[in-house]
Amino acid sequence: MKNKQIPAVKAQDVANLPKDEFAFPGPERDCLVEAIREGRKTATTSLMAEFIHDHEPLPSSGRRTLLLNSDDQPIAILRYASVSVTRLGLVTLQHVLNEGEGYKSLPEWREAHESFWTSENMRQALDDPDFTVDDQTLVVLETFYVEARVVN
Repeated sequence: MKNKQIPAVKAQDVANLPKDEFAFPGPERDCLVEAIREGRKTATTSLMAEFIHDHEPLPSSGRRTLLLNSDDQPIAILRYASVSVTRLGLVTLQHVLNEGEGYKSLPEWREAHESFWTSENMRQALDDPDFTVDDQTLVVLETFYVEARVVN
C-alpha cells in the first residue's frame, strides 16, 4: 500500500468500531503502528491464549477495526483479509516477512516473539506467572490492510 492513496475518515465517524492495539503502549507499539501506516506491516501473530483469557471470539475475514497508538488516538481503519489458527512451530517465513518488523529468519522472529509472549507484562495480562510457549502453542495468524487513515 506504500504507493496507494489511502482515503481519510473522521475519527467521530468510526468511533464505534472495535479497537485494535498492537503490543503494549510504548515504543514497541509506536514502531508497529508506524510500520502499519507505511504499509510494511500487513500481518500479525497473536496467542490463542489471549483470546481465551479475554473471552473474545476469534476475528474473522472482513473484520474492520480502529487502530490505536500508544496515546489511545485512532490512527487508521484496518480490514482483516485472513485469519487462521496454527501451531507456533508451523509459522512460515512468508508470514514473518509480512509482519514487516525486519526479521529475516524464523529463528530471529521466534526469539523476539517468545521474549514478548513470556514477558512479565504478557504473563500479567494472561494472569499466568508461568506462561511459556513451545512449538505446540496455538497462535492466531492475521493478515490485514489499511482501509482508511483517521483524521480528527
